[in-house]
Amino acid sequence: MNRPLAYGIQLPVQSQSTIYAEPWEAGAGPADLVAVARAADRAGFAYVAACDHVAIPRRLAEAMSTVWYDPVATLAHLAAVTERVRLLSHVAVVGLRHPLLTAKQYATLDHLSGGRLILGVGAGHVREEFEVLGADFERRGAVLDETVDALRAALGPDEFPAHHGKLYDFEGLGQRPRPTQARVPVWVGGSSPPAVRRAALKGDGWLPQGDPRGRLPAQIEKLRRLREDAGIAAPLTIGAITEPLYVGTPAWDVGRRTLTGPPEALAESLRAYSAMGVDQIQVRFRCRSRAELTDQITEFGAEAGPLL
Repeated sequence: MNRPLAYGIQLPVQSQSTIYAEPWEAGAGPADLVAVARAADRAGFAYVAACDHVAIPRRLAEAMSTVWYDPVATLAHLAAVTERVRLLSHVAVVGLRHPLLTAKQYATLDHLSGGRLILGVGAGHVREEFEVLGADFERRGAVLDETVDALRAALGPDEFPAHHGKLYDFEGLGQRPRPTQARVPVWVGGSSPPAVRRAALKGDGWLPQGDPRGRLPAQIEKLRRLREDAGIAAPLTIGAITEPLYVGTPAWDVGRRTLTGPPEALAESLRAYSAMGVDQIQVRFRCRSRAELTDQITEFGAEAGPLL
């Protein structure tokens, strides 16, 4: 029998790339974010997620938009209005900031939320963001590798963490509050060979960058082989981003890629991810309004979730 699949959601409104944002999100705001997060919390979703971009250059603004809420501020706000759902940065571009700054922000978030943080990290892709902040775009992969190590120390139990690396060197500097969790989970995002290797060797989880179903088995096998070769016995939480979903029979054009149908049919299709070795899926529902989205979340949690 397949293992139960956890399911989480990337929040609407807080990032509005034209790749996935629905038209209603353009006029939405904080109240809509709160309503969606609360619906996910009540419906048994494992996490809600927020993205990270500091500033979008004009050359990318038409496609990406410039609407990117700060993930720490957003997740902290939502922590105060939810009870159990975990809070995922998907993903924090941690190479843009000194690891002690990142640790201060996310340790405080974990403390305030009662230990609900999952720190998702990624290398980033917007050159201008790195350049304006004085960060190294060309070597961002190597920077991320060391930053993860530094964050492991800085988010650990020690009030005075220590890290001695090529890029960052610190000790004797205290930071409180400490995270509530003894070990903050670090999930590594990306599907390139370096990102998969980073997830295998440094992560507690892997967040693929939209790999279709057909690509996942080979990626998962690579992750397992890399961890085995490195002698890492700890489990790795393997993720997947599903096709767009719509629970029921839509009365509007939801696009040919969207999985539609009764909860039982959706669950049957999604269980294929578990059979591949996936532990958690990130879902996105097609919707024309906040009300339709919260209805979709509620029905999925009540009817499809228990079948996963």
